[in-house]
Amino acid sequence: MSRLAIAALIAGVYWAGAATAAEQAHTPQFAPNPSVGWVAFAPAWIAPRTGAGPVRDDPAYPRIGNDEFRAQGAQPSFPIPDLDSPILQPWVREQLRQRREKILAGKPAFPIQASCWPAGVPHVLLYPVQPVYFVQTPKEVLMIWQADHQVRHVYLGAGHSEPVTPSWYGESIGHYQGDSLIVDTIGIDTRTSVDNFETPHSSQLHVTERFHVIQNGDVLEVDVQVDDAGAFTTPWNAIQRYHRLEPGRAENHEPFNPVSSSDAAGPMLEASCAENNDVSFFGPGALPIPQTTSPDF
Repeated sequence: MSRLAIAALIAGVYWAGAATAAEQAHTPQFAPNPSVGWVAFAPAWIAPRTGAGPVRDDPAYPRIGNDEFRAQGAQPSFPIPDLDSPILQPWVREQLRQRREKILAGKPAFPIQASCWPAGVPHVLLYPVQPVYFVQTPKEVLMIWQADHQVRHVYLGAGHSEPVTPSWYGESIGHYQGDSLIVDTIGIDTRTSVDNFETPHSSQLHVTERFHVIQNGDVLEVDVQVDDAGAFTTPWNAIQRYHRLEPGRAENHEPFNPVSSSDAAGPMLEASCAENNDVSFFGPGALPIPQTTSPDF
C-alpha cells in the first residue's frame, strides 16, 4: 500500500471519528489533522516532580544510546538498572540482577519489542524514534505506532470487564477530564515489562495515564502512575513527553541516514516489523520473531 493510500485511510477514519466535533469542542485533540504524529523524547522515564519514581540507570554505568553515538561516536550500550532502587520487590531485583550480569558479561539483552513482540503498558510509551498517531472517535481512542503498526485501544465511557482477560496491552478504559485523556489499564500480560531495563511486573499491575498537550500544542505529556504490590514496594510515578511531528509545522530536522531510522514528517508510513519471520534480527540469542498458525478472526 502506498504512502498516499495510507494517508487517505487514516484521514477517512479520522474524519469519521470527528463527525461530532461540534458537540465535543472541549475535547483535547491529539490528532488535529491526520498528519500529526508524536515522537518520544527518549526511551527512558522522566522522574516525577515528587514522590517515588521509576528504576533509574546505575550511576556506575551511564546509558549510551543512539543519540550519543550519532553525536559523539560513543559505543551504544544496553541500559543497566540501579539495583538499589527502593521500589523493587526482592524477586524483581533478582531478575534485574541476572539481566545486569548478562550485559556485563558481554551478552546481548534486547527487549522483546526488538523482536517485534508487543511492548505492553506502560513500556510502549518508551518506544522511541518512530511516531505514534492518534485516532479519536466518540467510543474509543486508537494509538497506532508507525514502526510496526502496533495498535492500542482505549475504550471511552465503559467499565472494566468481569473478569478481565490478560492481553499484551491489557484492557484500557478512558475518559476525558478537562484538557486531558485519563486512561485506566489492567489485565496486562506478564510477558511484558514496565521499562527498557525489562523490569518485570505481576498480574496485579494497574496503570493510570494522563495524556495532555502542553507548550502551545507542540509537546504531548503523559503522567503515569504504576501500582503493583506484587512487584513493587510502593506505587510510583513517571513522565514521558513526545514532540510533535507534522508537515509544515513540526518537521523532522534530522535527515534520514544509516544510523538514524528517522523519516520525514507524516503522514503515517506503512511498516511491518516481522516481515522476515523466519529469522531473528539479532542472532540466536534474541527472542524469536512472533508467528502464528491461525488468524485472530
